[in-house]
Amino acid sequence: MKGGVRIKDVEIKIIQADITTLKVDAIVNAANNKLVMGGGVAGSIKRKGGQVIEDEAVKLGPIKIGSSVATGAGSLGAKYIIHASTMGTDFKTDEIKIRDAISSALKLANQLKINSIAFPALGCGTGGFAYLPAAKIMAQELLKQLRESKTSLKEVIFCLNDKEAFVIFEQGVIKYLEHVVEKLQKGPFTTVDAIIELDSGIVIIERKNPPFGWALPGGFVDYGESLEDAVKREAQEETGLILSEVKQFHTYSDPSRDERFHTISTVFIARGGGKPQAGDDAANLRIVRPEEFKKVNFAFDHQKILADYLEYAAGRPPF
Repeated sequence: MKGGVRIKDVEIKIIQADITTLKVDAIVNAANNKLVMGGGVAGSIKRKGGQVIEDEAVKLGPIKIGSSVATGAGSLGAKYIIHASTMGTDFKTDEIKIRDAISSALKLANQLKINSIAFPALGCGTGGFAYLPAAKIMAQELLKQLRESKTSLKEVIFCLNDKEAFVIFEQGVIKYLEHVVEKLQKGPFTTVDAIIELDSGIVIIERKNPPFGWALPGGFVDYGESLEDAVKREAQEETGLILSEVKQFHTYSDPSRDERFHTISTVFIARGGGKPQAGDDAANLRIVRPEEFKKVNFAFDHQKILADYLEYAAGRPPF
């Protein structure tokens, strides 16, 4: 039995099998930090691959819980055993330990230039961790590393030795990753816009790219970037201004606000420092006062945003 999903160039599979029978570059062992191979997956690997695996592993220990080391695979069909420490000798594990263990195992696999790797259900045997949360933790860390780092991996296998675990991991890994890739990554997309206050008015830019028109400076938030960092970056790229006194104003989420696709924009109010000049994808730049707002052909819903801003700013000088 098996199921799978592809992310970038990596095939991710769930299979029901004995992990020691797999001919892959590396098998992952759910290890304790002293690397003594007793029961569970570790015991099976030692019985079928030979005492030499434990002897080599113990010489590398003890290791920090959550870290990983590699040894040979003895008489098994794999090239390596990656010993990922999910617990100490008290046999207790938790979310952080499992998360760190799969993360370190994936990083070590990349260092070894491994193409195929097989994981058991980390923390779920001797550690007693529930299958479904373990599956989601492992899926999350795998997705994170595939998105953030280059990898040598072409195939990642989650290998379960019984039907119940297989069904749960198929839901917690494959269905979960399919939802992220096919649903969440299609949008809505996160954007930011800046209402930049100068003494002479509000800064707007003329867009080089469709949808055309005038707009508040802004753009898409990069992966790993905060909203605040994104709005400062976009403002500087498009206007040359350095933002200060940055504060959130409002979030706009109407699915029809952007002609291209569904975007959700958080708008910030800030002061601008420096000399304003059009840059990046800005064809032109203007500074407009409130009485001019309605005369401008704005893209997106920026006319409404500025109307909301004026209502908010009533009773105080907006700039």
